[in-house]
Amino acid sequence: EVKSMAFQDVFQRFEKKYIITEEKYQILMKMLSKYVVPDKYGRSTICNIYYDTPDHRLIRKSLEKPIYKEKLRVRSYGIPDGNSTVFVELKKKYKGIVYKRRSDMTLDQSKAFFNDNFSAKKNVQIENELKYFLSYYNRIAPAMFISYERNAFYGIMDKSLRITFDRKITYRENELELDKGVWGSELLNPSQCLMEIKVPGAFPLWLSYMLDELEIYPSSFSKYGKAYLKTKETKSKKDKVNNCA
Repeated sequence: EVKSMAFQDVFQRFEKKYIITEEKYQILMKMLSKYVVPDKYGRSTICNIYYDTPDHRLIRKSLEKPIYKEKLRVRSYGIPDGNSTVFVELKKKYKGIVYKRRSDMTLDQSKAFFNDNFSAKKNVQIENELKYFLSYYNRIAPAMFISYERNAFYGIMDKSLRITFDRKITYRENELELDKGVWGSELLNPSQCLMEIKVPGAFPLWLSYMLDELEIYPSSFSKYGKAYLKTKETKSKKDKVNNCA
């Protein structure tokens, strides 16, 4: 239960993603030990419901790599019950900079919020942005569940530096509720993990040197994007089988 903590509700930063092997992760963690410490969540299971239109307009546009893109999700730390804190998050990316705005409420309140029956009244500006988004994208609804095991760290010298490692990235297109548990298909090979580095400006030099030394290079990786493409691929294979039958 995380209700008593103070939450940051506005973020602006650069985010870089890297797919790394378990072997490189072990070496990197030894090198990072002098520079980072676990954050307040440390190791956690993160669950998300991504919202989209019936024709998946948001993720299809995002995969085209436009200058501007946006997505809406509800996130929980662990499997929530009705009284657990969740975050309704609007994430926008413009020219490589990620802007995230979010409102925390209970799971039950978030369900009412999407039906226009609840107002958290904590940050009116953010709530209005969320409501505008919901009205602009007509018939927006839960589209994908994605969860992962995350190890999160922040910089000792610069607390605005965040480094996260995600494993067991799991997705499903049915039973799209956070309290339905963690299950589905996996996105990555078990020997891989997704590293994300989040900074407000330039990378510290020591970190750039480390990544160069280990030959760790950024890659374009959207969890929702990859999951959407995988489900599309699976449906296409089923259709071929049905057409041949």
